[in-house]
Amino acid sequence: MTATERITTDVAIIGGGIAGAAAALALRRMGMAVLLLERGFCGAQASGVNYGGVRRQGRPPEQIPLSQRAHAIWQRLPETIGIDGEYIRSGHLKLARSEAELASLEAYQDRVRDFGLGLEIVAGNAFRARWPWLGDRAIAGSWCPADGHANPRLVSPGFARAARKAGADIREQTAVQEAVRDGDGFRLLAGEGLEVRSRLLLNCAGAWSGRFAAAFGEPVPLVSAHPNMAVTEPLPRLMDINVGVEGGSIYARQVERGNCVMGGGRGITLDEDRARPGRSAIAALLRQAAELFPALRGAQVIRFWSGVEGDTPDRNPVLGPSGTTPGLIHGFGFSGAGFQIGPAVGEVLAELARDGRSTTPVEAFDIGRFATTATA
Repeated sequence: MTATERITTDVAIIGGGIAGAAAALALRRMGMAVLLLERGFCGAQASGVNYGGVRRQGRPPEQIPLSQRAHAIWQRLPETIGIDGEYIRSGHLKLARSEAELASLEAYQDRVRDFGLGLEIVAGNAFRARWPWLGDRAIAGSWCPADGHANPRLVSPGFARAARKAGADIREQTAVQEAVRDGDGFRLLAGEGLEVRSRLLLNCAGAWSGRFAAAFGEPVPLVSAHPNMAVTEPLPRLMDINVGVEGGSIYARQVERGNCVMGGGRGITLDEDRARPGRSAIAALLRQAAELFPALRGAQVIRFWSGVEGDTPDRNPVLGPSGTTPGLIHGFGFSGAGFQIGPAVGEVLAELARDGRSTTPVEAFDIGRFATTATA
């Protein structure tokens, strides 16, 4: 490819999802020059097609410091990106449908007791009285009062717009064909003749991050996954909280307009860029919704959709510096749970770029943990 445009910058970012865009915003506020390259549109893949849950409850303990940092950012979202993103601290209720699931919720409560999530196990008559609109299939729940939900179609591209307003160079529909170490920095070829030279490189390419990691000698067993999502017609006010179940087979919330957003199961791959909802997953989702939320029986579903996410074997992200290449920093593999932590991931990536370390512990997410499995 013959370069027709050449740019030099402090930091190049591959990927315009919520993590990459939040990193661009944080870096600009640190005074660093930033160029973000997005193969499609910012916030249009996993960051924009997800359910919109903004929850800390249910995360592995090693993720909670990162999630707590994000929790504080969500509280000041309007001053951070200029919109509220329909963010509501509604509370998050994780349901148990059996004694075994209840025991699992109780064990999780004990495991994360020191993190300050304020979890409360509610069962029996108190459970029925508190959430009378739930069906008999649910027998108890774990309540996290300060968790909530938001609109990913507003929030994720909102971070990119805020980064652009702060001075970041955001290039959409500009796929990166090549990224290599070159001298003291990096050289990228992208789009139709764009050559970028940067001192630092952030790999935030979502489900496509594995190819860039492998190019730098760090293969990761990253696989594409596809959420199965649905939304109903506007309905009378039913649920004013974010609801999930132990095991994650269904989750639901209702927006101010009355539509109920639901998810659960997996879609079907069309190609590396596209997926569609799966027929059996749709049937299972609707069946569970009718059991757990009787008021939804007979409601019209007006849209189903899917998307492309990047999953790791241990369901934890890859977040931190490369083990092979100075100046390369990874931020991907959020396994369907990156929306809530995305704003904090952006700040962590910016700290790693500027300082070489983060104030939030991220050692558990080092890419080196996959060195053996990826090459086996």
